[in-house]
Amino acid sequence: MRMPSLVDRMSKLIALPSVSCTHPDIDMSNLPVIETLADWFERLGFEIEIQHVPNQKGKANLIATLGSGSGGLVLSGHTDTVPFNENRWQSNPLKLEERDNKLFGLGTCDMKGFFSVVIEAILPYVNKPLKQPLIILATADEESSMSGARALASQGYPKARHAIIGEPTSLKPIHMHKGIMMEVVRIQGKAGHSSNPALGNNALDAMHSVMGELIDYRKELANNYQNADFKVSVPTLNFGCIHGGDNPNRICGHCELQYDLRALPGMNNDDLREAIKHRLAPLEEKYQVQLTAEPLFDGVPSFASDKTSDIVQLAEKLTGHSAEAVAFATEAPFLQEMGMDTIVLGPGSIDQAHQPDEFMALDQIDPMVSILRNMVEKFCLENN
Repeated sequence: MRMPSLVDRMSKLIALPSVSCTHPDIDMSNLPVIETLADWFERLGFEIEIQHVPNQKGKANLIATLGSGSGGLVLSGHTDTVPFNENRWQSNPLKLEERDNKLFGLGTCDMKGFFSVVIEAILPYVNKPLKQPLIILATADEESSMSGARALASQGYPKARHAIIGEPTSLKPIHMHKGIMMEVVRIQGKAGHSSNPALGNNALDAMHSVMGELIDYRKELANNYQNADFKVSVPTLNFGCIHGGDNPNRICGHCELQYDLRALPGMNNDDLREAIKHRLAPLEEKYQVQLTAEPLFDGVPSFASDKTSDIVQLAEKLTGHSAEAVAFATEAPFLQEMGMDTIVLGPGSIDQAHQPDEFMALDQIDPMVSILRNMVEKFCLENN
């Protein structure tokens, strides 16, 4: 059966909703996308393996392999998208639309469109004998928990020497990014009539001190850790949302703060988490409240790949750009954990990701196809 065109492939993938979200009523299965990709790669002669993600109903990863060996190249992307508000789009987000030399649709750049570009790039090589394997990796839940990539890392599979994650980077190679922790502090106090503070223990008063401690810690981190490769050269700690109490004339009995912390390469999320718990612990006794601090999800480690590595240097040569550092997190540390020399490089801009009217510019496609073909020839057709 003839392979659909690049635009038809992208249109098919965009039409298959695969939202991942921490809210169960919004979260969706990614299996229709995985099964569609599996069908296409199987037609091209790839060996297909669909791995269901443990404890995640309706979620799966795809590993499609052409050739064999201990080296080779992984081309990796995620199959899920963020939630969307259709009324904020100029067109149907689940229907690919071309206008102004751009392809609009949910996931065009972040990042279902990458798989369509990958197929275009590898078509000349599917009937050639490869000296090292070409592996296509399609993962689940990158936009929420990264459970797909975590599952692969936990089993150390697949194995390869080099990997490209096709997140939208405007065709610029990324060799480094910050990690991310999303954390929650919950304070249980004691409600009472506001006319007499002695009748209760105010959770908002305690949370005020929690925020003060975290602001002081943010300053300490900025003083102690810098990396000039990043536009924001220090770790960041952002207060995202806070909820507490129920009425002005009641002592606040409960308060919750959610924040994120983005660490630089070389910093450890677990160490940061423990340091924060240690700083906040004395506030329990001071305010006579119950305080818990815990992660909202497991977090993503920071990532750094050696700028002198073969894949970074080749990516710089092919793109004409020096490898950069970014603040957003990807699945790169999990592939690196499996022993792959990893970069992030893809078509489209991160500025369009997670936005209404997401698009991939048409002029990004042919250059990305050329980059990928050069990568395949280097790492799968030559002796490495």
